Amino acid sequence: MEITVHNCIIQVAVVTTDERIDVSSAPNLRERLNALVAEGASRFVIDLSAVPFIDSAGMGMLVSLLKHARIASGEVILVWPTEDGPKKILQLTKLDRVFPMADTVGSALRTLTR
Repeated sequence: MEITVHNCIIQVAVVTTDERIDVSSAPNLRERLNALVAEGASRFVIDLSAVPFIDSAGMGMLVSLLKHARIASGEVILVWPTEDGPKKILQLTKLDRVFPMADTVGSALRTLTR
């Protein structure tokens, strides 16, 4: 009997910040995420749990990342913000329907590694 074993390593980039994601910070975050995509990353967990604010520049950066990830057959899962402001923004803009959402980083990782 011949048995073949293949290693399957699923790499997930977990990105966490506790800063505002706005017009002044989004370009730096976008640059870092684009570098990860260029290095071959296609699965991301973006932990927004400690983010106090997100504006349209931040949302645009997230949508851009999602586009790049899906082109590479990947995915982006957002972890719900705990602050009401950014949570309402995601709901009002319906981005919570565009992105898979998770309550914790752990649950997002379980979803991506199934």
